[in-house]
Amino acid sequence: MHLATTSSAPSTDVTPHIGSGTRFSSIDIFRGLIMVWMALDHTRDFFTNVRFEPENINLTWPGLFFTRWITHFCAPMFFLLAGTGAFLYRNSTGSVGKVSRFLWTRGIWLVILEWTIIEFAWTFVPWIFGGVIWSLGLSMVILAALVWLPEWAILTFGLVLVALHDLFDAVQPAQMGSFGGLWVLLHRRGLVPGTNFFVLFPLVPWVGVMASGYVLGSVMLKAPTVRQRILLFLGSALTVAFVVLRGLNAYGNPQAGVAASSPGEWHPLPAVSMTIVYFLDVEKYPPSLQFLLMTVGPSLLLLWWLDRFGHKPFTKKLADPLLIFGRVPMFFYILHLYVIHLLAIVTAYIFRQPVNWLWHGTFWMNSVPDDYGQSIFFVYAMWLMAIVMLYFPCRWFAELKQRRKDWWLSYL
Repeated sequence: MHLATTSSAPSTDVTPHIGSGTRFSSIDIFRGLIMVWMALDHTRDFFTNVRFEPENINLTWPGLFFTRWITHFCAPMFFLLAGTGAFLYRNSTGSVGKVSRFLWTRGIWLVILEWTIIEFAWTFVPWIFGGVIWSLGLSMVILAALVWLPEWAILTFGLVLVALHDLFDAVQPAQMGSFGGLWVLLHRRGLVPGTNFFVLFPLVPWVGVMASGYVLGSVMLKAPTVRQRILLFLGSALTVAFVVLRGLNAYGNPQAGVAASSPGEWHPLPAVSMTIVYFLDVEKYPPSLQFLLMTVGPSLLLLWWLDRFGHKPFTKKLADPLLIFGRVPMFFYILHLYVIHLLAIVTAYIFRQPVNWLWHGTFWMNSVPDDYGQSIFFVYAMWLMAIVMLYFPCRWFAELKQRRKDWWLSYL
């Protein structure tokens, strides 16, 4: 996995209940779906024979780009739904204090997991990194303080960070003097000055997405027809806003060279398919406003569809495996990294490709051997195999969580 392609992460699994204790299956199904998409990106990381980023407009092709692009929806919705789940948890307990305590303790736990079990799964060697779990955990710690504020203040905080952070895209850590390290932690992908700590997921605007998701929880508590109408409106409005801003090359995406991988302004290309690719190629590290509009808008539309039609017998049958994954997201996340990593090692042995480097580091720590890797079709086959393998332990753990209420189960 290249640093620029660490795409996504698990939901925090703050159990979303309404006051009566009924769980929102639409949220669980959607969370399970994006977990599966996430696994596709990480399978590609471990198995690909491609030596460039799928977003590289000069080298990519539609099949490769969209294999990566579909996974862009994961991280925004994990942060958003983590906030939503926190609000629903507050509603079910009736206590701001309880949800605040749960958020900061779980946030610290996520950082510990990131720097131990999770990062070891990537490399099989100890190291630390400012990845998505780290950012998710610290965002929860911040949200633990924000939940004491009125909902309008929390929403204002979230929307301001999401809408206005691109005004500061050109600010470099060196311009911040002694605060350069803090700027990297907050809003600049890269090494923290004077350290070997690399930040891929700065806190801004991700913490704003989580704060906005917290207020979205109040929408989920409304009558079904009302919340579905709001979800449909919000999803449509955000999607249209992305098309307009991107179509006009307007505000909300860094210019080329300002961010590490920003393609800058788009323009028509000779092939229609590549024009579409260019149009959808927006900055993720940190996520630009256009990136968030592009991902959150359609995601809310899908959440609306699941809430409206997910109970239909045919849809429900297809969604049952996703429901299992969505109810044990942290368990899925930890396990899927070890499964995919070990599958990559076994595959390398079978195809007599270089394998030792997979035992002692991984893609960003060592140069990938020239004769390592498989085609995109093979990547999809291994992804499907991994999903099937993961279903059975995830079902067992989901049933365990349903049978028992031990406190530690809420942290996995």
